[in-house]
Amino acid sequence: VSVSPDRSTTTPANDQHDTPALGWGLNAALRRSAERWSWELGTDARFADGEVREDFRYLGGTYTRSRRAGGAASVAGLYAEGAWRPRGDWLFAGGVRADHWATTDGLRIERDAAAGGVTLKEHPEDRSGVVLSGRLGVRREFGGGFAWRGAAYSGFRPPTLNELHRPFRVGADITESNPALEPERLYGLETGLQGGDDDGRLALTLFWNRIEDPVANVTIGVGPGLFPRAGFVPAGGVLRERRNAGRIDAIGLEVSLERRITDTLQWRLAGDYTAARVDGGTDAPQLTGLRPAQAPVWTVVAGADWAVAPPVTLSVTLRWEGPRFEDDLNSRVLSASATLDLRAEWRVAPHAAVYVAAANLFDANLEVSETAGGTEGLGPPRTLRAGLRLTY
Repeated sequence: VSVSPDRSTTTPANDQHDTPALGWGLNAALRRSAERWSWELGTDARFADGEVREDFRYLGGTYTRSRRAGGAASVAGLYAEGAWRPRGDWLFAGGVRADHWATTDGLRIERDAAAGGVTLKEHPEDRSGVVLSGRLGVRREFGGGFAWRGAAYSGFRPPTLNELHRPFRVGADITESNPALEPERLYGLETGLQGGDDDGRLALTLFWNRIEDPVANVTIGVGPGLFPRAGFVPAGGVLRERRNAGRIDAIGLEVSLERRITDTLQWRLAGDYTAARVDGGTDAPQLTGLRPAQAPVWTVVAGADWAVAPPVTLSVTLRWEGPRFEDDLNSRVLSASATLDLRAEWRVAPHAAVYVAAANLFDANLEVSETAGGTEGLGPPRTLRAGLRLTY
């Protein structure tokens, strides 16, 4: 449904009545290890196909359009990795991969619900490619629980079937799919120190990441107006399309600290700072110099665990995220948020425990989205759970 600006009423916007889909995969590996080295050779593959069948464009008390959209996607690769610990306090590890990705059988067909006539028909060409990636890491132990580590790595993510084939609407904002999307590529470097013992641990990590061809929802039009594929965008709404938006560079610092106060009580603190900027390139030059959407600069998590009695443990976690931008143009700001989670666990047997937990205990309003008209989308409210946990 779409929500009115004062949140007092809703209007049907979409009826996703069927989503047939199938996903499956496999992995096979050969491993060998000795006292100072180990290696693994393997192959893995993942396959998915599915489509959405939905009614949309609600006018005059009924849906006036229907849509089928979907396709198939696969990733299959070969890999080799290994680790070597020479005499001394050094450890070296690395790996390489070659992956073949493919998107096939894509379709998007939209019809007029009353007359049955086709209003949009797309059968994108099948596409595929090969991506090479790898990683290399090193660790040096200094004794006393302290160590230094460094790593360089690369990876990739192919676009999802939704990103390739299914548009969606939130309020007056419309986001179009894009069957021509290329896989995202990640390159990274990091270095860090860690140390401590059972009474306390400290870890520091400095990282640099670059994502090339990141898939982003890029603003390409403002309503009111008619646009190809999307149709009519109402006043106050924007039209976005999923695009490979140049690149994103991010540098940041992660810190975590744990400390045992008594035999039954310990606290923990973790935080990260990330400075990130977009270079939109030729596909999204309007994004150059802006911050990626939905990426806070600061995140802090604090908590404590208290073994009240041998079978009972209480845990509390406070999470705070700083403000962030909702959209690619950095025009809508989502407020900072804080949540408190509680959990109590009682071990009733050596391998069994029951628990009760409360997430977002104070029912804070967590802004996760905002439309052009100012209507906010909120994250999960207070949630209570109870369960049984088994360990072996």
